[in-house]
Amino acid sequence: MKNSCWFSRSTVQVRLLLTVIVLVVLAPLQAWSKEAGKNYPPTIVFMTDFGVIDDSVAICRGVMYSVMPEVRIVDLTHQVTPFSIMDGARYLSGAAPYYPEGTVFVVVIDPGVGSTRKAIVARSKRGQYFVLPDNGLLTLLEQQDGIVAAREITSPEWMIGGKLSSTFHGRDIFSPVGAHLARGDDWTKVGPELAVKDLVRLDWKSAKVDEQGLTATVIATDGPYGNLVTNVQGEDFLRLGYERGQEVPVRIGDKELQIKFVKTFSDVPLKQPLLYIDSRGRLGLAVNQGNFAAVYGIKPPAAIFIPPGK
Repeated sequence: MKNSCWFSRSTVQVRLLLTVIVLVVLAPLQAWSKEAGKNYPPTIVFMTDFGVIDDSVAICRGVMYSVMPEVRIVDLTHQVTPFSIMDGARYLSGAAPYYPEGTVFVVVIDPGVGSTRKAIVARSKRGQYFVLPDNGLLTLLEQQDGIVAAREITSPEWMIGGKLSSTFHGRDIFSPVGAHLARGDDWTKVGPELAVKDLVRLDWKSAKVDEQGLTATVIATDGPYGNLVTNVQGEDFLRLGYERGQEVPVRIGDKELQIKFVKTFSDVPLKQPLLYIDSRGRLGLAVNQGNFAAVYGIKPPAAIFIPPGK
């Protein structure tokens, strides 16, 4: 019995000693990690409409690495529909919630490059930074997360070289600024403050639900699949009273369709259409293993009307 009690006391003592050692060793490491996280946002998320055929993306990445060799660059996509600020805005708002505070987003969908449009840095309520042209790319992100501050990029010290190209601000302005932010440089030095209320916003019309039904818009197609992306939040569609498994009358442009509302693609036969709530929480239209846009000849933007359920 004495040996058993001694073993129990010894075990407790050893465990306490190990706990103290772990705390002594890890506490400074955790403090350093927390401080490093404040000073050096770990990731640049990079998105453009450049494509990947030429060297544009690699050049921009090279500029970022030259400013901060240790930076981690995540390519969100470089296949944004050329010149489509709307697509850029929705990809940005879709991806941002999955990245931590301090992440820097560098976005170059810039049909107005070289014009009077401003190059800016904005900070969201979640503590993320966005380096991009002031052309409406922040519209959906602002509605989702809120923008608390913005500055125009004017400081030559944050740009590359003494001469700026009039057509490649992705290389000369946005990439170096993003890397400076990731390095922990003081973002207030990038240029003068801008009033958030004065930032450019897309003419985004929300879906409308009333006693007549749902009036909405197809805003895009989903990559190679041809699924229709709408501006309808799932909860707004559900207010119409439809349940999964029901046939829903849908008017898209001049086309009248009956489409089943289901949970996922395989809930209807192959090549049959479906209504569903997509992964971003919006109402979507698809064809099971088919291309809805191609089958029904739909091109965004297109008007949608759905009457109330019976």
